[in-house]
Amino acid sequence: MAGSRVQVNKAHKTRFASKASRHVHKTSLKDKSKIAKSDRNVSKGARAARIQRNKMIREQKRATLLKEKRASSGSTSSPRVIVLFGLSAFVNLNSLAEDLLALLSTEGIEAAFPTVASSEYRLRTTVLKAPHGDLLSCIEMAKVADLIAFVSSASSSCEEGSSNYYIDAFGSQCLSVFRALGLPSTVVLIRDLPNELKRRHDLKKTCTSSLASEFPEDCKFYPADTKDELHKFMWLFKEQRLTVPHWRNQRPYLMGQKVDLVADDCNSEKCTLLLTGYLRGRSLSVNQLVHVSGAGDFQLYKIELLKDPCPLNVRKEGDFMDSGEVHDVQVISSLAPDPLKQEPLLVENDPDPLAGEQTWPTEAEMAEADKNQKEKKLKKRTLPRGTSEYQAAWIVDNSDVDSSDSDDEADDDMLLDDTDSGFPGQEGNDKLDIDDDQASLNLRDSDEETEVDSVMMEGENFTKEQIEDEIRKIKEAHAEDEEFPDEVDTPLDVPARKRFAKYRGLKSFRTSSWDPKESLPPEYAKIFAFDNFTRTQKHVLAKALDMEQGNMDDLVPLSSYARLYIKEVPTGIASKLCVLAKTMPVIACGLLQHESKISVLHFSIKKHDMYSAPIKAKEELVFHVGFRQFVSRPIFSSDNINSDKNKMERFLHAGRFSIASIYAPISFPSLPLIVLKSEGNAASPAVAAVGSLRSIDPDRIILKKIILTGYPQRVSKLKSSVRYMFHNPEDVRWFKPVEVWSKCGRRGRIKEPVGTHGAMKCIFNGVLQQHDTVCMSLFKRTYPKWPQHWFPILDA
Repeated sequence: MAGSRVQVNKAHKTRFASKASRHVHKTSLKDKSKIAKSDRNVSKGARAARIQRNKMIREQKRATLLKEKRASSGSTSSPRVIVLFGLSAFVNLNSLAEDLLALLSTEGIEAAFPTVASSEYRLRTTVLKAPHGDLLSCIEMAKVADLIAFVSSASSSCEEGSSNYYIDAFGSQCLSVFRALGLPSTVVLIRDLPNELKRRHDLKKTCTSSLASEFPEDCKFYPADTKDELHKFMWLFKEQRLTVPHWRNQRPYLMGQKVDLVADDCNSEKCTLLLTGYLRGRSLSVNQLVHVSGAGDFQLYKIELLKDPCPLNVRKEGDFMDSGEVHDVQVISSLAPDPLKQEPLLVENDPDPLAGEQTWPTEAEMAEADKNQKEKKLKKRTLPRGTSEYQAAWIVDNSDVDSSDSDDEADDDMLLDDTDSGFPGQEGNDKLDIDDDQASLNLRDSDEETEVDSVMMEGENFTKEQIEDEIRKIKEAHAEDEEFPDEVDTPLDVPARKRFAKYRGLKSFRTSSWDPKESLPPEYAKIFAFDNFTRTQKHVLAKALDMEQGNMDDLVPLSSYARLYIKEVPTGIASKLCVLAKTMPVIACGLLQHESKISVLHFSIKKHDMYSAPIKAKEELVFHVGFRQFVSRPIFSSDNINSDKNKMERFLHAGRFSIASIYAPISFPSLPLIVLKSEGNAASPAVAAVGSLRSIDPDRIILKKIILTGYPQRVSKLKSSVRYMFHNPEDVRWFKPVEVWSKCGRRGRIKEPVGTHGAMKCIFNGVLQQHDTVCMSLFKRTYPKWPQHWFPILDA
């Protein structure tokens, strides 16, 4: 029996214990209770509360998804828009559209954009056929499409220059444009497959593998030759949850299925435009402004809510909507705008030209001035004995001396300010500016090379040879800008101090200060600016959301069939819209607050891969920003994130993003951008660039840089004699404060002119090489060009 002498070992060896367990005996019971887990986490109801909370979150998500599904595919939702787009010219879209409409409806369809209600599929659909070769129609249809069905012909073969065997050049161009706009839900329908089963399967597999890289990963491929295959596609389409780009859900829009005009009795030049269709995106207020694509911004006269001509619960006598039934549509209610709440159509600010002028003195000020003059005359002066009246007139009082001294100091200060603000080319010197403009008209390397109006657009009477010569000059300027960026030659017949009077030097492009409010152009008096754009955008979007959620009497509900009465539309524009409505959809979108006003918009832009011609700054381009279209003349600049100043680019270069700045109506980001450019006498424009809206900021500083070059004549240690940068000694003295540099990395300053032909002596921080080039950088602020008209339908 071992008894009490049995060996007792430690439960855990100390060398394997943690530091906390070693010192646990030092912790009191009170502290142990604080260290332990709280009773709340181990209480009996904590698990039940957690389960209940997760259940509520799941139910909220389920309710949100159900609401979206009912809004997009319910009986009260607007018809789904299917756009049929042929990937090549060999695809027959007419036969496919007839097959689809025959599957959905047994009646004949006569309308341009037919809407069909199918009781079998419990679905309402509008089928649009994108005309192959008409870029503008394809873009407008893609903006309103809920589903883009790309149609490919398995038996077709495209030209050798195309990137894909089944896609031609126009199809590839439109695909890139659709990606830039934001693709909605997409499918690919394969037509013209052979009847033999094995060949049919192999050809479908080949076509699918060839096209899969061009479309999103979730894009499905369907054969679409027989009625059964189309039936399978429509059944899956009915159950599919459609996705649309985010920017389309921020504003209400209406695709006009019928466009008409009502003449105004009082004014023959104006009329009322009638757009009838289904409201999509969001609810529309009758007090909002609307933008008609390509035509401009307008106010609403009234909105009529109409009885749906194409209900889902159809009767036998009418299951489609054609052009003859629209006239007989029953009006349910009518909404009129409130003059106190209606958004004003304010486009440009009306500047007061006398706002900065000196006011005419009032009668009180003139009386006070006369009184002071009389007191000055009556004031007795202390003069030496024997001084005549003539001699007294030459004696100056102390007060006069003081006042003259202060005037001299003020003059000195003003002179100093002028000198500081404009030393190589102050911007306040109006006389020099006029001389500069007059003298630089015929210069080859003119500073105004980017400010010259586009001759091809303004010279409509030019011959073919003159147009070709102008294109050749632009291409040569583009190549020269690529090889020698920013370099210009000093003219021989005009002094450089006049020729470059608007330019100034900068010690450092990144850190030197530049006042954004200095010497602004007259166009800046017409535009609007925000104190805090981000805060304003947040406030406007929140206001629109509150209006959407509130039950207001002036709102047209989403998915309603309505007729918009758009007032004060020019008769010529309305007539063109009625003609265009036969081939492309006319879209009216509601505008948010402030979106009709002009400001300076900045876009992140990239030259399109398929566009090879040079794009010069300040050329006239058409910008498609979301649903809106407007004409602009942009300037391009680099995106400098390390400085408040950005360098202007004379051309839009391929392969990289630039910033395009334009005068245009305000739009709140984010919105996609498509830039179109007319090619001379071509019927349809070409896609020049794509991008997105970045910001709205009139204070963004864009500087145009020029480099004057000279060549060393004699080099002696750190000193060098440089010639051919200037051609007279007065120019050398004028630009003396500006720093010079060389292409091999030397920096220096001008010491003095040498001789009478513009040579100068410079001092550098190192020995200058004889083959080196001496440069001087000068900068001036540039602005976009104000367009002659805002909207492209005037050019149609």
